[in-house]
Amino acid sequence: MDFQYLFELLCGGIVKGSIYALIALGYTMVYGIIQLINFAHGEVYMIGAFVAFIVAGVMTLSGYSGLTVLLLAAVVAVIYSAAYGYTLEKIAYRPLRNAPRLSPLISAIGASIFLMNYVQLAQTPDFLPFPELVPEFEFMAPIERYLSSADLVILIVTTLTMAALTVLIKYTRIGKAMRATQQDLVMARLVGINVDRVISATFIIGSVLAAIAGVLIASRTGQINAAIGFVAGIKAFTAAVLGGIGNVPGAVLGGLVLGIAETLGAGYISSAYEDVFAFALLVLILILRPAGLLGKAVKQKV
Repeated sequence: MDFQYLFELLCGGIVKGSIYALIALGYTMVYGIIQLINFAHGEVYMIGAFVAFIVAGVMTLSGYSGLTVLLLAAVVAVIYSAAYGYTLEKIAYRPLRNAPRLSPLISAIGASIFLMNYVQLAQTPDFLPFPELVPEFEFMAPIERYLSSADLVILIVTTLTMAALTVLIKYTRIGKAMRATQQDLVMARLVGINVDRVISATFIIGSVLAAIAGVLIASRTGQINAAIGFVAGIKAFTAAVLGGIGNVPGAVLGGLVLGIAETLGAGYISSAYEDVFAFALLVLILILRPAGLLGKAVKQKV
């Protein structure tokens, strides 16, 4: 066995899995609080990438380059996507909060289709070249076979982002309110928690994570189009289910497992079946452990 090739695949899988995990966190946080699958979440990821593309293009034409452009593009994309997440919850989901479970699901699918077509009409359905913003770091030369400079930036940013999210959920006031709302929404409202504000904050945080993922993956692949949100959204949802939907550590684990499984399958069998490996793994996990890798089976009261 070529262990160098295996290590190369594992590094690529961890990088890809980190992006899946960032997007999956948005799915699992929203589901954990209001039991809603936000199928428009992938489009928020896509919009973040497009906003970064526009900002990066303007700054590049103005003579700027490198990580400064990437940082500013990411900040603008985060703010823009957070506004989209807040508006999406306010318009598409909040009026249906007490409606039958199918109604908000249909609204989510409708919002996803609307946002995808909106970007296609406002921009283009074709692929657009995303500028190369991450310079080649000299110290990466000995390991450039395994990790590029863009890969290193992705790993550092995703690690710091997930650590910040963990601190926010465990130690901040809004994080404690989110955990209380997740445990019992009605009781949280009775003890004085503004549930509507907590739910809006959850959508905003999830949108911020999706925007960061969009900017990172666009800077790595060097291209974007209006359909990237659909593909990434489905993969991230798969990762969330793998880890246990509603479980934050599970979303991270599910993303890493999915990314590594896809990369190993593509490397040793065929890249044409990359999506097949992902969904075959999902089916296998659902058969052997329906609650996901870290999920807990829910006991029904009768």
